[in-house]
Amino acid sequence: MNDSKMKSNWKLILVFVALISAGFLAGSTQELWLPAVQSWTQPNSAAKNQSIATEAVDAPPGEDAHDHPHAGHNESDSLELSDQARKNIGLTSEKLIPVKLQSFTRTISIPAMVVERPGKTRVTIVAPMTGIVTNVNVSPGEAVHPGRELFKIRLTHEDLVQAQAAYLKTRGELDVENKEIARIQEITSRGVIAGKVLLEREYAKEKLEAILKSQREALLLHGFSESQVDQIDKTRHLVREHQIYVPKLNGVSGEVQLPNMSIRRISTNSPSTEVQSIALHESLLIVQSLNVSKGDFVEAGDTLCVLADYSDLFLKGQAFEQEADELTRCMEKQWSVEAIQEVNNKGKKLIKNLKIDYLDNQIETDARTFSVFVNLLNRIQYDSTRKNGDRFITWQFKPGQRMRLRIPVEVWEKQIVLPVEAIASEGVERFVFQENGDHFDRRPVHILYQDQLWAVIKNDGSIFPGDKIALTGAHQLQMALKNKAGGGVDPHAGHTH
Repeated sequence: MNDSKMKSNWKLILVFVALISAGFLAGSTQELWLPAVQSWTQPNSAAKNQSIATEAVDAPPGEDAHDHPHAGHNESDSLELSDQARKNIGLTSEKLIPVKLQSFTRTISIPAMVVERPGKTRVTIVAPMTGIVTNVNVSPGEAVHPGRELFKIRLTHEDLVQAQAAYLKTRGELDVENKEIARIQEITSRGVIAGKVLLEREYAKEKLEAILKSQREALLLHGFSESQVDQIDKTRHLVREHQIYVPKLNGVSGEVQLPNMSIRRISTNSPSTEVQSIALHESLLIVQSLNVSKGDFVEAGDTLCVLADYSDLFLKGQAFEQEADELTRCMEKQWSVEAIQEVNNKGKKLIKNLKIDYLDNQIETDARTFSVFVNLLNRIQYDSTRKNGDRFITWQFKPGQRMRLRIPVEVWEKQIVLPVEAIASEGVERFVFQENGDHFDRRPVHILYQDQLWAVIKNDGSIFPGDKIALTGAHQLQMALKNKAGGGVDPHAGHTH
């Protein structure tokens, strides 16, 4: 009984050992037999996998089409743009050029305003004598050339009448004396009258000539022109009306000269074409203000009108006293200055190749600033002529316009320089967008220096010379990238006020 029981136990042990051995053998060789078993039990699995793959390929754009990283870039920092989108933000071929190392001039920026040149821009026309205005031949804002008649005044002052009458009387006495001398000379030649009588007459003539000369100068000081005095000599009549003309400005010294009545056009003694061009440009004056009307009574010294020459102006900047040395160095090295003009809906306009004329030698006690004067040559922006011949012009620069002056103070060599429109910001981070095939990759950069127009990027490997960077529209690209990620858009991100 015991032997049979032992045999039964041994059989169970052997069966258990056999099962364990078979399980171990099957596990170690499953790579050989498992695929065949799966092919018997799941014959349609391959077709199902192929159907799933086909659905993934045919998924519509925008639905899991970009849920995989492109080669060479991170999908979260990459943005694809259509041709229309590129045009909308101005990304033309001129705004996608390879980066290159170049020199950069560091500048300081100071506020400035267009102002007149003291003592040269304005010319005040005053009444040279008392009278009544009978003609006003110009209108406010009209452009006039030297020699153009401005006003006509009928003389009413008693002193003017007496001065002309005295001159005319002396002129008549001198004529009589000349005739008497001629008669005596003829008689003396025959020996009838002694030579002493002729000598006395000649002395009297010289006295009259001296009186006449002083009276002529007096008429000129009263405001008569040379031609008007000559007219009195010729006609022997008093001048009843006085014409006032646009004065002629000397382009070299700024001297104002009253033209003769016969002058009707500009003339110059210099044969140089350049000088003639400058004289013609500077001779055009604008009637800035008109102070009288026809029929007004004016006295000598009253302002009739104010003319303005806007061809040459000043840009007056305000700099702090700590910047005096840098401005002086700019003048010593004869560096050109640039002005930035704000243009409505068109951004900023750059005016280049300006020169500092001089620095003010006084510092304002309250603001601790001093003035910087920069020459600003003006140009005619619009010119129109009415049917009656009146001409009106519009100058590009006008007194009172506000600008900013960029003064060069230091030159850096071999720098990566980009426009500020190529820089986007998010918090303390700064980015540029590099073209990579059909998309743009956002690259973080370190900015060494930035002003209103340019940014200097540190050459630390974030971008390299030769990379194509979007030179404009960085702010819009940054907003589009945040929209793509589903984040809220900060309307001021990447925008500098």
